[in-house]
Amino acid sequence: MSDTNFVDYVRIYCKSGNGGGGSAHLFRDKINCKGGPDGGDGGRGGHVILRGNKQLWTLIHLKYRKHIFATHGENGGKSGSSGAEGEDVYIDVPLGTIAKDAETGEVICEINDDKQEVIIVKGGRGGQGNSHFKSATNQTPRFAQPGEEGNENWFVLELKVLADVGLVGFPSAGKSTLLSVVSAAKPKIAEYHFTTLVPNLGIVTYRDHKSFVMADIPGIIEDAHLGKGLGIRFLRHIERNSMLLFMVPADSDDIHNEYNILLNELKQYNPELLDKNRILAITKSDMLDDELMDEIKKDLPAIPSIFISSISNYNITQLKDMIWDELNK
Repeated sequence: MSDTNFVDYVRIYCKSGNGGGGSAHLFRDKINCKGGPDGGDGGRGGHVILRGNKQLWTLIHLKYRKHIFATHGENGGKSGSSGAEGEDVYIDVPLGTIAKDAETGEVICEINDDKQEVIIVKGGRGGQGNSHFKSATNQTPRFAQPGEEGNENWFVLELKVLADVGLVGFPSAGKSTLLSVVSAAKPKIAEYHFTTLVPNLGIVTYRDHKSFVMADIPGIIEDAHLGKGLGIRFLRHIERNSMLLFMVPADSDDIHNEYNILLNELKQYNPELLDKNRILAITKSDMLDDELMDEIKKDLPAIPSIFISSISNYNITQLKDMIWDELNK
């Protein structure tokens, strides 16, 4: 995913179609000049519908399509003929897309399944023809019901990346380097903070032709849940990961404290994230000797942990084994 074609947030305006009006027609032919009411009903206005599409992975196709309109229903006709319904508009979105009311922030729906459909703006109902209003006291009603107006609203669509493993760490912790080593993904790698500005996905091959998906989430910093740094823009992607791989570099001043800061940011954003399985990887461990590793182990958090180096491939295979075991618990 490059910076230019990955879009995980769009704001769109949607308007459904108006319902067609009912007909107030009275039956006439060469024999009957004063027939009864035979006006048909108006057609329903078109809906605006979100539809899941597993072939999509970004919202870029909606980036420049800000206004979406469904068509109106047609008016009813004579001889009881109903007007045609307005054409529904389908908005294909990637799995993991959440639709929110742009004004209130209320979650309207979440699309998680392929071909799942949710009507986010209903079309106006068609009006009834005059034949519905015939009665013993009014056998030739000369009026019909008008169609309802369509609805309209601004919506925010947010995408949460779906992956088996989410990489969590401060900027420059080695997340992108690890992803580039264990998969065919080619994330941007550089020696400065916030090199990664979009989530990157990679398929990690495992033993016996098995595989799992790993997501490199842009770096978190302290108080990210308050909007600091890149803020909470990318924290939502972690919600759809099956497990979390925390990454702290070996040259950190306090590995345990750095892990606790990361854990606290997730907790402040969404406490349910703490229910996910976690592994701690001490990166850049090629700079450590056995004595230093033994010393660091004494103060590591009580979760499965491993020393790795993406540059020298140290313990990378063992890391894959740990991840696979956690995914299949």
